[in-house]
Amino acid sequence: MTSLAVYIEAHRTALAEINDLIADCSDEQLAVQSLCPDWDVKACIAHAVSIEKALTGWEPDPEHLFDFGIVGSFMEQATAMDADTFRAAIRDIGDARLAHLESLDPAIVDQPSMTPVGPQAYGNFLQIRVFDMWVHARDCALPLGIQLPDGGTTAEQAVNEVHRSMGYIAGKKIGLEDGMSMTVHITGGAPRTFHVAVDGRAGLVDSVDDPTVTLTADTETFVMLACGRVDPQERIDAERISWSGNDEWGEKAARSLRFTM
Repeated sequence: MTSLAVYIEAHRTALAEINDLIADCSDEQLAVQSLCPDWDVKACIAHAVSIEKALTGWEPDPEHLFDFGIVGSFMEQATAMDADTFRAAIRDIGDARLAHLESLDPAIVDQPSMTPVGPQAYGNFLQIRVFDMWVHARDCALPLGIQLPDGGTTAEQAVNEVHRSMGYIAGKKIGLEDGMSMTVHITGGAPRTFHVAVDGRAGLVDSVDDPTVTLTADTETFVMLACGRVDPQERIDAERISWSGNDEWGEKAARSLRFTM
């Protein structure tokens, strides 16, 4: 489990990235459609950061999540805010959340907690939050034509969240068959190599000999495809994701990474 100090630093970086992203946005830019179909840039940012507002003061609970009413209430309030007021509100929420995290006992990362994906350790919940903010920042930055950094602790934790789901992705989404295997090379700011093999069921393994397919993608492409945010064909055409080995399965893997939305 990653330490609380690392999670706090990742939250600090993720929140700062969001603040920097909207620092010069006009009301018109905040109204640009994000990569989330139901939200413009303002609503997408409001959603991501309002969860941090709801989590401020909330202690890990193994049975119940935080009060989602706080999220809905802030998102509704945000619709009436001009750009300057919105920026200030987002900054204040982030500051309060960081102060709350810094007040916690480091051992809290091991405490059982309900999370959006079921009961896990609170540290896993913190990783999910970094992942969520990292993705939503890019949901907004890409339509605005802004290229955000693809490295650092936030990118590492975003990759972690997809990495730990690769057994499910390989087995259920890509559909690799028994006896098949896959190696994934992630390039860019959060480079990593990992392997999946199917032996009855798909799972992460330490190594594979002669993988059925080897998939290579940059950090942003890998995570955003896994979240269903970008068009696989666009990233294939741009050579930001490629494959070797079995061509049919390689193409299927490149087009089937999506495991969340």
